[in-house]
This record gives sequence, C-alpha cells and structure tokens, in this order.
Amino acid sequence: MTLHDPSFVGGEEPWNNGSLDVERRYRLGSEVTSLSLSRSSSSEKYDPLDNLNLSFRLTRIHHISNLFFLKYIGDVILFQLSFSMYPDRDNPWRMLAVSPTESFSMNVTDFRDNALLKLQVAGPFAGGMMDPTNQEYILIQVEQTEQAGQRRRRTQQVIHNWTIPLHAERKDQIVQTKTFEIDPIAITIQAFLQDNEVVPLSMTHQSLYVSVETQVAIAGIILTGVYVLIIFEIVHRTLAAMLGSLAALAALAIIGDRPSLVTVVEWIDYETLALLFGMMMLVAIFSETGFFDYCAVKAYHLSRGRVWPMIIILCLIAAILSAFLDNVTTMMLFTPVTIRLCEVLNLDPRHVLIAEVIFTNIGGAATAVGDPPNVIIVSNQDLRREGIDFASFTGYMFLGICLVLFTSFPFLRMLYWNKKLYNKESIEIVELKHEILVWRQTAQRINPASREETAVKCLLMQKVLNLESLLRKMMKTFQRQISQEDKNWEQNIQELQKKHRITDKVLLVKCVSVLGVVIFMFFLNSFVPRIHLDLGWIAILGALWLLVLADIQDFEIILHRVEWATLLFFAGLFVLMEALAQLQLIDYIGEQTALLIKAVPEDQRLAIAIILVMWVSALASSLIDNIPFTATMVRGVSLISCCSIPHKHRLTLVQARNGTLIGASANVVCAGIAEQHGYGFSFMEFFKLGFPMMIMTCMIAMCYLLATHIGLGWNM
Repeated sequence: MTLHDPSFVGGEEPWNNGSLDVERRYRLGSEVTSLSLSRSSSSEKYDPLDNLNLSFRLTRIHHISNLFFLKYIGDVILFQLSFSMYPDRDNPWRMLAVSPTESFSMNVTDFRDNALLKLQVAGPFAGGMMDPTNQEYILIQVEQTEQAGQRRRRTQQVIHNWTIPLHAERKDQIVQTKTFEIDPIAITIQAFLQDNEVVPLSMTHQSLYVSVETQVAIAGIILTGVYVLIIFEIVHRTLAAMLGSLAALAALAIIGDRPSLVTVVEWIDYETLALLFGMMMLVAIFSETGFFDYCAVKAYHLSRGRVWPMIIILCLIAAILSAFLDNVTTMMLFTPVTIRLCEVLNLDPRHVLIAEVIFTNIGGAATAVGDPPNVIIVSNQDLRREGIDFASFTGYMFLGICLVLFTSFPFLRMLYWNKKLYNKESIEIVELKHEILVWRQTAQRINPASREETAVKCLLMQKVLNLESLLRKMMKTFQRQISQEDKNWEQNIQELQKKHRITDKVLLVKCVSVLGVVIFMFFLNSFVPRIHLDLGWIAILGALWLLVLADIQDFEIILHRVEWATLLFFAGLFVLMEALAQLQLIDYIGEQTALLIKAVPEDQRLAIAIILVMWVSALASSLIDNIPFTATMVRGVSLISCCSIPHKHRLTLVQARNGTLIGASANVVCAGIAEQHGYGFSFMEFFKLGFPMMIMTCMIAMCYLLATHIGLGWNM
C-alpha cells in the first residue's frame, strides 16, 4: 500500500506528551472521525449551515439507532429468559430388541395432556426412499383412544402405523423421527423379517406443547426476522445468525424440546468449518508470495486492457474450476486475485466478485464434486441403488449446465448495462480512501486496556485525521475522468509488470506444491473410498504442512487474515437451520410439495413435479442454506415416491440453486474476504444481481428438464 503522508502522525511529536494531550487527541479523533470521511466524499464546498444540517441528521439517526438498540436488548433478554426457564430435555434412550416372534410394547398414558408425541427410534434402517421390494421393515403402532362425542357415541381406539424399512446389511445406525398429533396410550413395535433374527433398537419419546402448524409459523417468523436484520444491515450478518439461533433455541425450549449444549454443538458441521479454516490459512500464506498480483497483471494482459473480456475470462475460469473443486475453495483462491486486479484497473471489485460467485455456483452444479449438495445427492445410498452415481450425475448435469452457462453471459451483460464498473474517482483518491479505511479498522481493533495502547490508538486516529484532510484537498481539485477503454494498455502492462512481480519465489514453490497436493487429495477423496480423510482434514493437514515448510515466524499475522466472522456466521447458521428443522419447517415444505403433486392427475405428475419442486427448491434455498435443504429434499423424495414418478426421474427433484447472499457457502465466503479487504457488499447489492440470474438460469434449467424427461423421455 502506498502511503500518501510520509510521517506517521503528521509531525515530529514525541510519544510522551502527557496524559492530557493523549486524552485531548483521543476525544478529537472520536468526535471528528464519524463526520470527516462522509463530508469529504459528499461535496466540495463546506459551510457552517451544511455542517449544522449534517449534524442534525446524524443526531436523528443516532436517536433512531438507540431505539433499535434498546429493542434488540429487550428481545435478547426475552430470548434468554425463555431459554433459561425450561430445562434440557432429559429423555434417556431405551434399548430394546424385536424379532418376528417377539414384539415390544409400552404405555404412555402420562402424555394425554400434551399436544404432540415426538418419537425417535434408532436402528439399522435404510433411510431415504422406501423400496417397495423390501420385505424387511419395522412396524411401529401408536394407539390412541378417541373419546365419545357428537359423532361417536362411545369411546373408540385408533391405531396409527409407522413403517420403517431396514437396511439389508444392518450396519448403519440411523435415527428416524416422527411426530404424532394425538393423545397416545400405548406404543407397540414389531419386526417383519425374512429370517428369525433379532434387530436391536433404541427409542426415546417426549411430549411437545405446540402443534406442527404453530411450530412452522414460529420458524417462519424467526427466519423472516433474521432476513430483516441482514437485508437492512441493522446488525452484522454474523450477529444476525447468532440472534436467530438464540431465538430458535428459545422457541424449542418453550415447546418442550430444548436441546442440550452437547446436542447444539453436534449440529455444527465441523467438516465445513475445517475446510474453510484450512483454505483460509493456505490463502493467507499464498498471498505473501505476490502471486495474486502477478495473476492480476496476466489477466489484464489477456484481456488487452478491455474490461468485459477480462470479466468473462475470470467468470469462465471460475466456473470451470468450481466444476472440479469445491466452489468455496474456488472463491477463496479467486477473490484475492480479483480484488488486486480491480485495484490495478481502478474498477469496483464488488460487481466483478458478484459475477464470479454467480458463475461459480453455476459451474459447481456440473459435477458431483463441485458443490456440497451434489455430494449429498450422489452419496445417498438409495439414489445410488437407482443408478445415480458420479458418472450418471455428471453426464446428465454437464449438458444442462453448459447450456445455462453460455446463455448466462449475455444476460449478465444486460444486467450490468447501466452499471459503472469503473470507480468514479481517480485511482489516487480510491487508494487514499482505502488506506483511511484500513487505518481506521486497525485503530478500532486496539482495545485501550492500558495507557500505552490508548496512546497508540490516538496516534492511529490522528493518522486518519491527517489522511482525511489530504483527501479533502484532493477532492477539491479532482476532475473526474472515466475512460470506458484503456487505450494505453500496452504501456500500463509494462509498468505493472515492473511493479507487481513475484516477491518470494521459494515460498511460491512451496505454496504451489502443497496446494497441488491438497487439490489432488480432494479429487482422490471423491474416487478412492479407502482414503479415510474428509475434505476438512485434507485442508487442515495442508495448512499445517505449509506452516512448517514456510517457517512462519509471526503466526499472529496469519491468524489475523483468517475470516473469523465468516466461521462464526457458518456456525450460527448451522445451529439456526437445524433448529428450524426441529421446528418442522423444512419437513413441512417437503410434505406440502408432495401433497400438491398428488393433487395433479397421474399422467401430468412428472411435469408438474419437475416444475413445482425445482422452483420450490430454488426459492427455498435462496432463503435457507442449500446444504441442509438438499439433505432434507433427498429424504423428501420418499414422500414423492408414491406419486407414480419413476425412480430415474428423481434426480430432477433434488436440484437446488441459490440467488441470495446466504443461500450458498461460497457467497458468504466471498463477501467475508471482500469485507476484510475493504470492499464488502450488502445483501441487497448481491440480491439485485444474483436473484435475476437465478430466475433466468432456473427458467433455462426447467426447459431443459421438461425437454429431456417429457419430450425425449430420457432415463439416466
């Protein structure tokens, strides 16, 4: 970064000017900082009346923000009280064994005053779709007594059946959960097997105080509240996810299903967090080599100084890489390159990054390893038995994704038609503003716990004031000149190549070697089942190897570059989504979708199912993270199996795309890295570009699915 002021604090003042001078400068920095930068970018003329109006508006905004803050404090206190007033569910698992000759039964007459019975059974179940040819299953009967009323003269006993298919190999322990909206009196478990063998099971049950519809309504309100916080940027998205998780846990406590701390921790997907953390460490060390600056200059050279060819090249490379790598990894590698390239060309990195992450999501759907939802689909054993493996998935999806990919470029150009990709200021002003932002963020990270730390923070704030004064002088003499095409690109390339070179070739060789091994292991993990290392372990081990080989002395610098806010956001999001699933929200979406499909005539069900489920998946995965939603929809295919839909067509019913900032992990990672570099984009900025692209790609995908399945009658 180029420093525009040679002195650090604007003079040769000593560090020990006394406590009064330190306090005076600290107050000066805290009072002026909130006004100075906004004044410098708003107008070139300043008078006392403008300053008075600006101060009035800021005071009004401050009062409004205080009201919002008090409301949040009240909501948090309410959530905490609701969560702390109810104990954890203490329902021990009961071990039992059933066979064709021996059944199990128990009385649950103490549940009659409650609204729901939640029954959980663990055993060697098949899971997923129910195979009609499977003759081995567990039958659970819940008996209910309906009291006499206007329609019934005497008391009558009603039995509700729940059938769970068993796995042929009896190896995996799967937990199945079902909620009964009845007042039960007895539970009976029977086994129907071909041989006279014993099946070990474990069971637990509990009462819930709220109906399913009420739980879904509560979950919808919580999800809406989280989106309001994120869309209007009332709080940071990480805090919004944590508040939503607290509200969902409080709702579970109120209905009588409060999870324990161990259960909540188990809801977090540590493999994803380990993958993100390991790749963040690798990228942080990689950035020390100057490789990203070198790639930015090369991309500028390939585009011959033209902006749109460069954007198309970046998007196409990102889409191709994300088809073979996880799209989170692709964006972690591409985001620093893109930011540095845009800084060199005086472009706004946010628009380019949004375009890249959109095409990363499109390219990630082409293969079975490009996106976590694809891995969930291919890993499902029931779908694999139906012939949906890596080759069939890739062969079927690749053609459709290529069609979507090449039709998306002109649509993206149309969306960016009236957008100014160039910054409205000169590159000197942009760099100075970015430098001011970095100095301010550095000062805000210092906790003034001692006198020395307070003095350092005051010096940094004084540095910000000096740079802002210089910025105001530059804004007064600035004449805006925006060029749509760089005519001196050859001369600029020569200057950029002299300035941006590989700074550490030895470290570059080490980074490329370790990253190459990590990517190779990613591929090998998808094809060789004998490698017992998940993606998270591979990334963590790669980061450890690179730390050892690079001989990093100042480890804290690397840790400062890790996106801790992004990791906390994912942890909160995992807890939030699992809590919403416990509130029956995702299952309710799948059940209602299946009911709509059943209402259609049988000869039209396949076409309606393709249209309905694809759009439900697309819209729902824009609001809910697509990983838990896809996992639920794979299970929900069993509900659609009774709709006379052939097995071979069911892959079309579990394809989910996303068009909002938190709809996919790659979107959040890209936004976090961009925010760390000072180019963060909001929910609405992504939504204005991502959602129209999602609608267009879904339209093309729907036409492709209807043409192949209905018109051509393809079976994979």
